[in-house]
Amino acid sequence: MIRDALYFERLEEEVVICHLCPAECRLKPGRRGICRSRHNDSGSLKTDNFGETVTIAIDPIEKKPLYHFHPTANIVSVGPNGCNFSCRHCQNWDISQNKVPTRYIAPEQLPEIASEQGSIGIAYTYTEPLIWYEYILEAAPQIKNAGLLNVLVSNGYINPEPLTDLLPLIDAWNIDLKGMRPEFYRRVCKARLEPVMEVIRMVAASPAHLELTNLVIPGYNDSDEDFHRLGEFIASVDPAVPLHLSAYHPSYKMDAPRTPPETLLRAYNILKEYLVHLFVGNMEIPGCSNSNCPACGEILIERSGYRVRVIGLDDNAHCRNCGKDSAIICRV
Repeated sequence: MIRDALYFERLEEEVVICHLCPAECRLKPGRRGICRSRHNDSGSLKTDNFGETVTIAIDPIEKKPLYHFHPTANIVSVGPNGCNFSCRHCQNWDISQNKVPTRYIAPEQLPEIASEQGSIGIAYTYTEPLIWYEYILEAAPQIKNAGLLNVLVSNGYINPEPLTDLLPLIDAWNIDLKGMRPEFYRRVCKARLEPVMEVIRMVAASPAHLELTNLVIPGYNDSDEDFHRLGEFIASVDPAVPLHLSAYHPSYKMDAPRTPPETLLRAYNILKEYLVHLFVGNMEIPGCSNSNCPACGEILIERSGYRVRVIGLDDNAHCRNCGKDSAIICRV
């Protein structure tokens, strides 16, 4: 469905600049932005992805990944067609980098779908939900009004002003921090690092729950220096922000070898010097997927893949052993 887009500027000769994300696409009439969902229609910016859904499924919340936000819950997940990044290693390139068929789901349908599925809410995910900005802005209040939750899984590429309007609507974020070198973002993702860092700072300062993911790619972002930079930045924001380390596998335009477990273990050992909550998410490494009490070290949540057992939390999400508040958000 076509809608008027928000956050743009009209220039002379019907040229427009999109101000939704840091790409700041300058578009002549008839041209599309890098996200492929916003276009110049005779001097006005339009979006043709409103409600156009490329996939819908129900997932464990741990798959987002979110480990400290309603553990063991299920959530309905939806996503648009497209992305404002062009990552060479994209794991979902078939729906993010290509035009594919979509199904229209009206904003008012989402709370009903979530409730029917016994979901805690809606996760906007799979591709890049921030290019669905107008849709989320309309759908998210309806989710909240139904007593449900909004989760956003994102690359974090949005300008501060539209982010400020979105923040009150989102209950939890997972942001993919792809690396800590500007040249990595330029060369591999066709984007910039600093705006993503600023979004992470802004989300961390908001009431929303925040977790981060780093996909470790051999030869690209897997040096000791990369991991030290990653730890230093996250610790400067909040050392208690959970970080998920993920193993890469060859995909799309990148043929680097798969991430070996030794690399993830090396990253884990470096990053635990900086961070309170650290996980290896998609590879079985003993002891690297559980949530432990930061005070006494007891296991609070035990994980093996998507098999999850909450074993060390009381009804107030405090450690059963020492009474420490875990800061894990649990269902009541």
